[in-house]
Amino acid sequence: MGKIKTHKASAKRFSVTGSGKVKCNHSQHRHNLGLKTQKRKRNLRKGTTLSESFAPIYRTLIQK
Repeated sequence: MGKIKTHKASAKRFSVTGSGKVKCNHSQHRHNLGLKTQKRKRNLRKGTTLSESFAPIYRTLIQK
């Protein structure tokens, strides 16, 4: 039986916590930062977790 290979691009961007949630970083924090408020930029620095509907898809992509 074949095995599923790790999707390397996804593995660099996402990680799985101990409880099984998928961690990722926010988007929209690369350019045009002068237009965004300080509060918005500050909140974009922090990581976030994927929604429960997307999590199983990415969990299979980055499995070890």
